[in-house]
Amino acid sequence: MISIESSTGVAWGHSALELVVDVAPDGSVAVRSLSAGGDAADSTGRSSANAPTDHPLIAQPLVEVLVAGHGRARVSHRFSETAVGRRLVYAGSARRTDGKWSELHVDLRDEQTGLAARTTFRSVDGVAACQITTTVTNRGPESLTLLGLTSFAAGFKAKIEDLDVLRADSEWLGEGRWTRRPLRENALPDLNLELHGQDGRGSLKVVSTGTWSTGTVLPTGGLVDRRTNQAWLWQIEHNGPWRWEVAERMDGAYLALLGPTDIDHQWQHRLLPGESFTSVPVSVAVSQSGVDGAIAALTKHRREIVRPHRDRAALPVVFNDYMNTIMGDPTTQKLLPLVDAAAAAGAEVFCIDAGWYDNGSSWWDGVGEWQPSDTRFPGGIEEVIAHIRDLGMVPGLWLEPEVIGVRSPMAERLPEAAFLQRGGVRLVEHGRYHLDLRHPRAAKHLDDVVDRLVEELNIGYFKLDYNIDAGAGTDLASDSPGAGLLAANRAHLAWLDGVLDRHPGLILENCASGAMRMDYAMMARMQLQSTSDQQDPLRYPPIAVAAPMSLLPEQSASWAYPQPDMSDEDIAFTLCTGMLGRLYLSGRLDLMTAAQLESVRAAVRVHQKIRADLATSVPLWPLGLPAWDDSWLSLALTSGDVTYLAVWQRDSDQESVTLPLPHLGKSDIDLEVLHPRDLPEWTSTWDGQNLTLTARRLPASARLYRITTIPSPEGSTR
Repeated sequence: MISIESSTGVAWGHSALELVVDVAPDGSVAVRSLSAGGDAADSTGRSSANAPTDHPLIAQPLVEVLVAGHGRARVSHRFSETAVGRRLVYAGSARRTDGKWSELHVDLRDEQTGLAARTTFRSVDGVAACQITTTVTNRGPESLTLLGLTSFAAGFKAKIEDLDVLRADSEWLGEGRWTRRPLRENALPDLNLELHGQDGRGSLKVVSTGTWSTGTVLPTGGLVDRRTNQAWLWQIEHNGPWRWEVAERMDGAYLALLGPTDIDHQWQHRLLPGESFTSVPVSVAVSQSGVDGAIAALTKHRREIVRPHRDRAALPVVFNDYMNTIMGDPTTQKLLPLVDAAAAAGAEVFCIDAGWYDNGSSWWDGVGEWQPSDTRFPGGIEEVIAHIRDLGMVPGLWLEPEVIGVRSPMAERLPEAAFLQRGGVRLVEHGRYHLDLRHPRAAKHLDDVVDRLVEELNIGYFKLDYNIDAGAGTDLASDSPGAGLLAANRAHLAWLDGVLDRHPGLILENCASGAMRMDYAMMARMQLQSTSDQQDPLRYPPIAVAAPMSLLPEQSASWAYPQPDMSDEDIAFTLCTGMLGRLYLSGRLDLMTAAQLESVRAAVRVHQKIRADLATSVPLWPLGLPAWDDSWLSLALTSGDVTYLAVWQRDSDQESVTLPLPHLGKSDIDLEVLHPRDLPEWTSTWDGQNLTLTARRLPASARLYRITTIPSPEGSTR
């Protein structure tokens, strides 16, 4: 596990998680072990001088802080061996409880600068994961300029040759493309550091820039020891720029998790005497049973960090009129038949997507006032909203709150300081200005919009979209563009908290051109996440299958957009894509035959029966994490003794697929087809550990199953 050797230290943990922090004779501090149970630490949380010392020395400091005028102790672009980080020494520890959360605070200090650091670990008993932040305080006489601060840094006991790294590239229409590769072969060549007597300088660094926190890469990653099957998964919980890196020191591999930095994001923050700065939160999950165990722990941890909301139990089925349907061109005439059809299919929320505020034909650069269109809704949008409510559904609206179109009246009504700027000029991206929610007028404008729509139109659901990336940030009232952006990011989170404080029943969907801002700063507050804008039903399954690596299943909203010109198998295929998550419907249901609409209704009924289990489930990938072009894909969600299994076939040249399901043991199983039930069944065989399915060769087909184990008769043996 994560480990160092020392004679003194601090142990902390609970039934599922154990942390040992060591203090060396010179006072330097490093994580000895972060493990899922076992005896590596005293779970009572007492300071422990008796923690095991049979580990090789891994001396990566607990905190790395890059300070102008001090720099790094050794030249590199890494966040290991910063000068101040190397000098920080132990200054005490404290423990406290905050409701169900247990906390450990580890304090350090640098005598030369007067900088004090506190790393806080928070965890819920029974969950093998913790949330971590680091706060630095300037207790010296001079101001300090920060250029980077780790939220968490630790070394690894495992040999680099035994480690696999998990990471995911992501982009518009192609979200969450995960890979697992040997760390040595793909990122960190063996440089024979021992011969040279120095640490290396390179690293595997994964960096996201700008305001799309997941627009190119994901803030979730992991390491797996192939020899022991021990695994560590992490997520950086920030709605802006971040960095994680894995690299090699002479004493082993290390991990560093950070928010914005100077070298990557033009971030510097001046810390005056007496001032403090806190890093972005990160979470780390650990397991002794590989990726499946680590993602189970991270999934449980995510359920602890999300904001309480009644939606978490209700999980209503949402119909949205956009995707492959009316595509941002809503009118009363188009919407009313769709509302009827969505209600007939069993939808519980009907969201009117983009365009409802536009009186012309080009609304992109005119948004910002958010007043309903008179031309699109001759009788007022209230007519459509009332019809939605009369049919028992919650009305919703699309909103892109953070942008103001360059042609919008609000562009002149709001002051210059209400917008992100560089060099005194408003930032413009794709015909939009970007609001700076640090400014009270910007925040009040959005508060007034939301309150008006909720109170006057009785809106109960907002799809909050975000379709521009503002880049490095704003230099207005900030030490650097990156510092301005971090403050604006945090102001945005505070605005979301305020919206839900005022309207606790309001459901908020997170969308940013699909999933370009799919992070747990946002998802700790929002109730569901759009996983993509992908319009091709054949290309959507890899996105939906991979989503639970980044999201809770009950927050993962993948589009299911059946169409009247689809075959029955194609309709089942796209519906299955949305059923192991938040079923997120679209499609021209109003033009379907009665039989086609019944197939949609059947899928909705199945989803409504299983959704309570989905909200307690953990994911498994019987075929491994999906590759973009895989012909067979599979996702399983386990909840108690029940496993829900979805399998997709995309123009495969093989009729059969074998899915290892070792978590079921060697019991007999009951395999029930949940959807579709009116199409030819796939044949199946079970050998006590592997399920083999055989399907007709088709361009696309999919099935959703429920699997339960059958207890062996009393006294029998297998």
